[in-house]
Amino acid sequence: MSPKATVYKAELQVSDMDRHYYASHDLVLAQHPSETDARLMVRLIAFALFADERLEFGRGLSNEDEPDLWRRDYTGDIEQWIDLGQPDESRIRKASARARQLAIINYSGNAAAIWWDRIANSLTRLKNLTVIDLDPASVEASTRLLQRSMRLTAMIQDGELQLMSDVETIAMTPTYRVRPAD
Repeated sequence: MSPKATVYKAELQVSDMDRHYYASHDLVLAQHPSETDARLMVRLIAFALFADERLEFGRGLSNEDEPDLWRRDYTGDIEQWIDLGQPDESRIRKASARARQLAIINYSGNAAAIWWDRIANSLTRLKNLTVIDLDPASVEASTRLLQRSMRLTAMIQDGELQLMSDVETIAMTPTYRVRPAD
């Protein structure tokens, strides 16, 4: 019998002054047995960065045909596909063709730089690609906020994210390697 996922519940209040998005989300995150606490928190951070009423968690680790997070329109078409880590080039191309917007969020420092240097030139024609790096030390610090039941506030202003609990605030500034032209 395989080990079961650990379920976390989060009440996430998002105040994104950069996008003028303000909402509260009741989230359920299932942590796959092979998923680290840092990766789970990156999923939560990704939700905060791209928060929307239709954004939801995909099966990610347990289903290769789904992203870690995605937003679909009311017809079921994929508006936004969000993957974490360093997906291979074929997965990126496939996701880019399936979704209007594609975001990849890295959180592994130098390994992310090596990954990007290896594939960057072959992805220059993807006009819907966003690649974001999160500082590994900030991601590791965010794991201190992890509890089975969490009440967090994500405040985003001038590109900086502050993730706050009742007792601690973690600040991080995502770095963009690639952004679609507006």
